[in-house]
Amino acid sequence: MIRKLGKPGDLGWVVQSHAELYAAEYGWGQPYETLIAQIVAAYATEHDDAREAGWIAEVDGERVGSVFCMRGPDEATAKLRLLLVAPEARGRRLGAELVDTCLAFAREVGYKRMVLWTNDPLVAARHIYLARGFTLTSEEPHDAWGESVVGQTYEVEL
Repeated sequence: MIRKLGKPGDLGWVVQSHAELYAAEYGWGQPYETLIAQIVAAYATEHDDAREAGWIAEVDGERVGSVFCMRGPDEATAKLRLLLVAPEARGRRLGAELVDTCLAFAREVGYKRMVLWTNDPLVAARHIYLARGFTLTSEEPHDAWGESVVGQTYEVEL
């Protein structure tokens, strides 16, 4: 089930689950957790209910996934952020459902395009994005979280 973000603990769960999962799967440490905490804090304190939203995926009442639609660099552009599906919930198409929910919201509130930034090891997410028409617009290597990865920007017209 996909539901709107808003239950007590949702924001903290997003930070904790991202930090723990990406540390376990990719070795990304505190600098990555700090980035996620900053994104979540900005959403919590500055979001515009009319143009931004977040969703939680649940299985049997337990949080297992997230995605956010946030303002982009201009009024026509939304950002897809913080997509995550916990390992125990993978294979249920929840990642696709979260992305579809985010895209539908962005269209509904009048965005004309959506962008996202990800990293090359996140193959399953990339397949979801490509299947929905996102195209790779730029790549840049970085080692922000202790290992060398390629940051990737994708974009889709809505």
